[in-house]
Amino acid sequence: MSELRWDPVKRHWVIIAADRGRRPHDFMTVEAPTPMTSCPFCYGNEDKAPHEIFAIRPSGPPNAPNWQVRVIPNKYPVLRVEGEVRSRGYGLYDVMNGIGAHEIIIETPEHAKGMAEFSVAEITNVLKAYRVRILDLRKDLRLRYMVLFKNHGVRAGATLSHSHSQLIAVPLVPPVTVTELQVCREFFQQKDRCIYCDIIDFELRAGERIVKECAQFVLLAPYASCLPFELRLFPKRHCHDFALLEDDELEELARAMKDMLLRQKEVLKDPSYNFILHTAPSLQPRPGKHDFWSSIEYDYHWHIELVPRITPIAGFEWGTGFHINPTPPEEAAAFLRDAAG
Repeated sequence: MSELRWDPVKRHWVIIAADRGRRPHDFMTVEAPTPMTSCPFCYGNEDKAPHEIFAIRPSGPPNAPNWQVRVIPNKYPVLRVEGEVRSRGYGLYDVMNGIGAHEIIIETPEHAKGMAEFSVAEITNVLKAYRVRILDLRKDLRLRYMVLFKNHGVRAGATLSHSHSQLIAVPLVPPVTVTELQVCREFFQQKDRCIYCDIIDFELRAGERIVKECAQFVLLAPYASCLPFELRLFPKRHCHDFALLEDDELEELARAMKDMLLRQKEVLKDPSYNFILHTAPSLQPRPGKHDFWSSIEYDYHWHIELVPRITPIAGFEWGTGFHINPTPPEEAAAFLRDAAG
């Protein structure tokens, strides 16, 4: 029988349609590789992309080969860094000029190598690039939140098959993030505890939605998963900000991410996916709002959300805000636990 499950952090309902009983093989599709005649992200094509902002390379000048990770501005940015933030009313509406930053993290010089095949050292370098760019963009007081995400595969929105992530800095905290932060703050005000720490503790004791537990991180299928085989990766130690991680912690996170990606690849045969880093917003004081997110160090818990793009969003979802998940997270977790991570 189906169930409606409430997500207490995202504050929405999900329908777990267990009667449909869809298994991993029901979601498998074969995507034709994107034809690439000259990839701007490959070695030797550095002149076909904007000049780099940051790179990890053993030696050599900027914008030359011999790099391991390379960060460049998006050639077609959704927001631009030039200008001042201005907000105004337009009738009943609000308008803000498109100030921000849009960067591409090219994760490897190898065109056909997916992140699941990266070594732990290679994933660690990618995470170091994330940390460097988040910290640098936070120095710009116009920018309030850094959205770090990866689109893998055509169904997840990737337009280039060369492995890369994106970072978009925006001049306000997005509504989805505001809801999450408000829930965390309200829970802390009522109970003096982090809601995510409580969720992690409960899920570890319950066990049925845990995919993998290691010394510093835990991988689980959320109780109210919106989509089949959705996963969340949490640090077990309470921490509000990904950018505070030290190098040894980034290496352990890289191990956990590789395990997560390999399990998903084995069970679902390399599906399209999105992952999103959920971390604290910029805590620079704002005029008139000096106590903005003042308790965030205690109430928020950074994490990574991984969403395989194996089912479509259709009319019911758009019309109601409900998601229909045909694979209970308990079953998804069991399939993934049995995989060789």
